[in-house]
Amino acid sequence: MHSSTLDRFVFVTVLAGGVMLTLPRVAAAQGSAADYARAEKLRTTYEALAADIAGPATAVGQTHRFWYRKSVRGAEAFVVVDADTLQRQPAFDHEKIAASLSKAAGNTYTATALPFNTLTFTADGSAFTVNVGGSPYRCAVAESVCGKSEPPPRAGAGSGVGRRRADEGPRVSPDGKWEALVNNFNIAVRQAGTHTLTRLSTDGSEGNAYDLSSIAWSPDSKKIAAYRVKPGYKREVHYVESSPEDQLQPKHTTLVYAKPGDVLDLDQPVLFLLDSTRQIAVDSALFPNAYAMSRLEWRRDSRAFTFEYNQRGHQIYRVIEVDGATGKARAVISEEPKTFFTYRTANGGLADSGKQFRFDIDDGKEVIWMSERDGWNHLYLYDGATGAVKSQITNGNWVVRAVQHVDPAKRQVWFSAGGMYPGKDPYFANYYRINFDGSALTRLTEADANHAVAFTGDMKYYVDTYSRIDMPPVAELRRSDDNALVSTLERGDISELLKAGWRAPEVFVAKGRDGTTDIWGVIIRPAGFDPSKKYPVIENIYAGPQGSFVPKSFFAYNQMQSQAELGFIVVQIDGMGTSNRSKAFHDVAWKNLGDAGFPDRILWHKAVAAKYPFYDITRVGIYGGSAGGQNALGGLLFHPEFYKSGIAYAGCHDNRMDKIWWNEQWMGWPIGPQYSASSNVDNAHRLQGDLLLVVGELDSNVDPSSTMQVVNQLIKHNKNFDLLVVPGANHPAGRGNDPTAPYGDHKRFDFFVQHLLGVTPPPWNRTSTTSSDQVPQR
Repeated sequence: MHSSTLDRFVFVTVLAGGVMLTLPRVAAAQGSAADYARAEKLRTTYEALAADIAGPATAVGQTHRFWYRKSVRGAEAFVVVDADTLQRQPAFDHEKIAASLSKAAGNTYTATALPFNTLTFTADGSAFTVNVGGSPYRCAVAESVCGKSEPPPRAGAGSGVGRRRADEGPRVSPDGKWEALVNNFNIAVRQAGTHTLTRLSTDGSEGNAYDLSSIAWSPDSKKIAAYRVKPGYKREVHYVESSPEDQLQPKHTTLVYAKPGDVLDLDQPVLFLLDSTRQIAVDSALFPNAYAMSRLEWRRDSRAFTFEYNQRGHQIYRVIEVDGATGKARAVISEEPKTFFTYRTANGGLADSGKQFRFDIDDGKEVIWMSERDGWNHLYLYDGATGAVKSQITNGNWVVRAVQHVDPAKRQVWFSAGGMYPGKDPYFANYYRINFDGSALTRLTEADANHAVAFTGDMKYYVDTYSRIDMPPVAELRRSDDNALVSTLERGDISELLKAGWRAPEVFVAKGRDGTTDIWGVIIRPAGFDPSKKYPVIENIYAGPQGSFVPKSFFAYNQMQSQAELGFIVVQIDGMGTSNRSKAFHDVAWKNLGDAGFPDRILWHKAVAAKYPFYDITRVGIYGGSAGGQNALGGLLFHPEFYKSGIAYAGCHDNRMDKIWWNEQWMGWPIGPQYSASSNVDNAHRLQGDLLLVVGELDSNVDPSSTMQVVNQLIKHNKNFDLLVVPGANHPAGRGNDPTAPYGDHKRFDFFVQHLLGVTPPPWNRTSTTSSDQVPQR
């Protein structure tokens, strides 16, 4: 009998005709239809039983009010609290807003099921905007009336400069007397209200034109800085929508999508002096090979302008200041790590934004700068005139996570950090205040938990919302000057949740590949967990270097719980190569995304198995999406001795096929052999385990061809695998908020039930309740 079948039986002894017989008694089934039914209902069951679960707070404009979203039994509510009066009340009339949005959007919403999870208040709190169905709506609080509003202008792609829309008008000088514009690809100015142009440049052309969006006037209205841009290669990804909702025939669309190695726009900053109509091209010796250059910003006294330069390859990052009279450039700061500088892309890419920070003090006389130069992410105070470091503001074997506020008058920085306390979870975010000279470090958050803090604009009050995966959230209103507790706003109640069989995930720590570094993860058991049984293990993986991903805050429900409910142990781990630890920890990913922390992950699994006999590491599966899709398939290809089955959703399976900003950040430039070494396409022939590939045909995040190129290689090497192409789906493709997520869940459940439990999944085609006349027709 197959071992996975034996695990479903317990043996009992009976007396039959005077002979002792040992007979199997069927234990609780795994992967049965009942397990599926329970797993599918788990979210609604658990979330309905958790009460007063507050989300992070947000300050309302420049007021002393905060809003937050909280759970009430079976519903969600938005709350506003006034820090001065301690009055708490609904943020708006939920019934009337639901009715107004229903009318405006042509849909039906209720007060207990509003179509948004977040909102943005105006400065005075009289109105808020929300996104419903991909469109923005503005709602007036007092009148409870909502209407569709215009979306904000979208910054385009390019070499990093935020491009403005081509139809935007001239740039008006600060004194209102002049207008600057691009005419025949060149910079020209005219007196406001007139049409007579004075041309400032003549070197612009179709292939090297001045960019209207980059024009920056000096505050004294006597100078202009702008970029002349030589366009790079505009790669397009092509899509065929096989099953559009509004017609029978397929549709074809394209998307401009730069990939690693592509030729990028070349930005040349140019200075114009209006009094003499002089044009000065800035010497590019300090910025010879840009991946990205930020927008041009003038000093308040008009003496100079600055921009930030990220060199191709992400190993040189500079703050450049250009003299406003001579055009001479100097590097105020030059960051030159041996591996990569983690930056935030100008067009909104998700590079780890917590590792890039600059704050100019007194018009650039001093600069606060973030760096990992000593091996940990810290803050430094620079002399803006000399470029010398005046002091290291933060210091120690811990990391600054983000800066919330800088007070130049008091010479203080407010920031969040992790890892300051030995023996505690290094990923917990705590909040602090410190002086510019590194003195008077003050902790603002007290509990041993993961904190999210929101401050009022004047920093007088803050709301600290904290929790752990085994502790529901607590929200406290505090005063900033002395950190005194003003009021406990919310305290989560999970008493009913516990009665229903909910159990918190277990935090587990084991040593990594170096034998000394702690690797942190969580273990999720099914509600009916029996420690005397053996359970196959499934790892939910995402090893993207831009962050850390193991949950640290409370959740009543996570999709991993439903997967576990079918008879699995489900885990999530942050291995080396992910962020929010030391620079050395992070650098494991450098030119090595195929590593994905697997040596650490496998040791972690083995440590769990050594402690818990129920943890069966002879049956380990793995799944993930996007970068996690690359990781999931990578686990099967590079570690087939350990991972036996896997599901890869929308994977960026070859880093040469994926978006430029993410992949060159970690894999480097120019393109080299490291790309092939980490490629699931080039290594597809290694497949030994069971594999399901899932991809949306309209994925605008990861080129769907990345998955299809894996398919091509698997076929060429005569490998068995399963493939699900989801018509009309974008990046989520059968998971998350995708409309086909229930189908995707079934496919994931079935795949692991079949390949790890050795059980035939329920016959869905015979039990489906959807008849042909229920299917929408085009």
